[in-house]
Amino acid sequence: MRSPRTLPLAVALLVAAAPNSWAQPDASVAAAAHTANEKAMTLMMNAMHVPSSGDVDQDFITQMTAHHQGAIDMARIQLQYGHNEQLRRLAQEIIVTQQQEIAVMQQALSIPPTSPTR
Repeated sequence: MRSPRTLPLAVALLVAAAPNSWAQPDASVAAAAHTANEKAMTLMMNAMHVPSSGDVDQDFITQMTAHHQGAIDMARIQLQYGHNEQLRRLAQEIIVTQQQEIAVMQQALSIPPTSPTR
């Protein structure tokens, strides 16, 4: 392995911040995580590729909700299988923020749009 000095800065910072979290993964755990991630990605992509409803706002919410839910699902997989504490905290933050954004988008559709003032 190259020294942290020759690694890209972002990788070097992760190595320095969490040197004990880089244990060799168990092959069966890695395979289970990969399978779960592939399933989450497939569900997200299928949910994002829907025919147009004719309502730009509704289509945006439908696609973005699927995109955000995919991020939530992948973050949950990280929490289930991952070991790096820095990444686990990031996954927890992703879950909270993406759920909040889904709620805001859905609420925006239930509120009639305001007329622009000129």
